[in-house]
Amino acid sequence: MRKKELYEHVLAYFERTMDATETELHFSNPFELLVAVVLSAQCTDKRINQVTPRLFADFPVPEAMAATTPEVIYDYIKSVSYPNNKAKHLVGLAKMLVERFDGEVPSTLEELTQLPGVGRKTANVIQAVAFGKAALAVDTHVFRVSHRLGLVPQRCTTPYSVEVELKKHIPEQLVASSHYWLLLHGRYTCLARKPKCDKCGLRDVCKSCMG
Repeated sequence: MRKKELYEHVLAYFERTMDATETELHFSNPFELLVAVVLSAQCTDKRINQVTPRLFADFPVPEAMAATTPEVIYDYIKSVSYPNNKAKHLVGLAKMLVERFDGEVPSTLEELTQLPGVGRKTANVIQAVAFGKAALAVDTHVFRVSHRLGLVPQRCTTPYSVEVELKKHIPEQLVASSHYWLLLHGRYTCLARKPKCDKCGLRDVCKSCMG
């Protein structure tokens, strides 16, 4: 199967079998999304959704979070991974939002990655979900599934190289959705240690399954 046909087949399968969900994180505005995504690094969305209601209730806007300290934020997020660093990042990014961006979450990659705790992956999630841009965040699930299905060649050894390769072949209007399709496929079907190949509708075209 040629690369173009493989992409068409995989994308069509995801469109048929998956909801048009964008993220499993709970949020109601770009600031809440930004906070949730920063917190979600190396942590489950389920855990973040347990932590954020109280955090958002007490710190609903950047101005409120900028006015507190990492020690206070730590008490709200101590059950997530790396709470000390994340508490510092949240207060730091809130202060930068207030001081540099008038309390608004910016929409460009260049501006977003200036914020403490925000790398390219997080920035791409914000661009895609909050602003509807054709951005594709590559996390461990997307990286793994893309290689196993043969969507990207072995020379793509970094998240950025996988992102560039995927965006070459995915129609612009499906780029943002593709991130979540690949992510959720990796999270629930194409697991890292024990992929559920018997339950996967892509096994007939999967490079890993075909050897």
